[in-house]
Amino acid sequence: MSAMTPGLTPEQVSAIDAAHLWHPYSTIGAEVIPPVVAVAARGAWLTLIRDGKPTEVLDAMSSWWTAIHGHGHPVLDAALTRQLGVMNHVMFGGLTHEPAARLAQLLVDITPAGLQTVFFSDSGSVSVEVAVKMALQYWRSQGRPAKHRLMTWRGGYHGDTFTPMSICDPDGGMHSLWTGPGNISVLADQVFAPQVPRHYDDDYSAAFEAQLVRHASELAAVVVEPVVQGAGGMRFHDPRYLRDLRDICRRRDVLLIFDEIATGFGRTGELFAADHAGVSPDIMCVGKALTGGYLSLAATLCTTDIAHTISAGEAGALMHGPTFMANPLACAASVASVEVLLAQDWRARVAEIAAGLTAGLEPARALPAVTDVRVCGAIGVIECDKPIDLAVATPAALDRKVWLRPFRNLIYAMPPYICPPDEIAQITSAMVEVARIVV
Repeated sequence: MSAMTPGLTPEQVSAIDAAHLWHPYSTIGAEVIPPVVAVAARGAWLTLIRDGKPTEVLDAMSSWWTAIHGHGHPVLDAALTRQLGVMNHVMFGGLTHEPAARLAQLLVDITPAGLQTVFFSDSGSVSVEVAVKMALQYWRSQGRPAKHRLMTWRGGYHGDTFTPMSICDPDGGMHSLWTGPGNISVLADQVFAPQVPRHYDDDYSAAFEAQLVRHASELAAVVVEPVVQGAGGMRFHDPRYLRDLRDICRRRDVLLIFDEIATGFGRTGELFAADHAGVSPDIMCVGKALTGGYLSLAATLCTTDIAHTISAGEAGALMHGPTFMANPLACAASVASVEVLLAQDWRARVAEIAAGLTAGLEPARALPAVTDVRVCGAIGVIECDKPIDLAVATPAALDRKVWLRPFRNLIYAMPPYICPPDEIAQITSAMVEVARIVV
C-alpha cells in the first residue's frame, strides 16, 4: 500500500463489499452467507478472517480450478517479477512478443496432434466464443453459411457469455432462465442430444449420430466437455464416446470442438481429457489452470486447415481481437506454470490424489441422502438427493479448516496438485462431514 492508499480492515472490506460488490451467481442484499474476507494465500492454504481472527484453511477448490500448483509458487512469482521488469502489456494487433511465442509453441507441443494455430483471449467463456466463431467463419468461407448451428449433449456448461450460454444445459443449467419458447430471440437455437451416460453404450452413440444426421446440413460443430462435464453437474463419461464423436463428425462433415477449460493440464489424470481417448478435435479451448491461477488467460487452438480456410474467406481474417489479448504477464505466468507442471511427475501426483479422494470419500456412500460418490483424477464428488444449504455447509467445512464451495446438490473438490495425502484426507473428511450434516 502507498502512503496515499491506506489498508482496509477486514470489517471495512466487508462493509464496502456489502454496499457495492456483486459476486458470481449471487443476489444483491440477500446473500445466503456473507462473503468471507481472504487476506492471504500461500501453497494450498488460504488465510481467511473468521470471527474477527485470521484462520488458515485448505483451498480444496484450487480457487475455481485454477491454482494447480497452489498459491505463491516461487517459480511463477519469479516469472511474473521478471516480466514486470520488461513489459507489462502491449497491444497484440501488429505486435508480438516472446511470452506469447513461447506459450504458443508450448501449447502446440503438448495438445493433441494437429492443433497448430493459437488464438489467445482473456477468459474461458470468450475462448468458447472464439471457437464457435472459428467454426461459423470456416463454413462461411467455403460458401456454406447454412451450417450455423451447434450440437452438444445435455448436462454441459461452457461459460456465461451468450454463445456458450446457448449450449449449456437448457433445462437444469445455470442459464435455463433464457431457454424455452418465450426466449426464442435471446439465445441461439442449438441441437441437444440426451445426457451422455457414464458407462459406454454404443446405442447412445448410434442415436447421437442419427440425431446429428437429421441436422447435418445446418450444423457447424459439435461442442462438448470431454470426459468431465464441470459446472453443469460434475458428471463423468467413458472416453470411448469421444472416439465415436471424432468418427461421426469426420464422416458427417461437422467440426468437433473440445472445451478443455476445466479438464486441461492434468486434472483428469491425462494432460488433456482428449488424451484418454487418443483423439484430436478440430478446435480446442483451454483456460483456468493455464496460468496456474495467477491471471486470466485462455486459448483457442485450431487446425491449419481451419486457420487457412478462414484467412482465405470473404472476411480475410478471423474477426475477433480482445484488448488484452496475449497479455505478456499472463503469458509469462502460463509458460512458467506449464513448465513447472511438465518438470514434475504430475501423473503420479494426480494418481495419488485420486487414490486419496477415492478412499476418503468412501464413507459418504453409507449416508442416507448421498446418491453417488465419484472420482476422476484430482476431482472428487459427492452427489446428494437435495440441494446443499450453503449457510450450513460453509461454516461446517471451515470448522474443519477446509474451503469448499458446493453448488446445487453437489459437494466436490478439485485440490491443488501439491496437496500431500494428509491434506487430501482433511479435505475428504470435511466433504463427508458436510454431507452428513447438511443433507
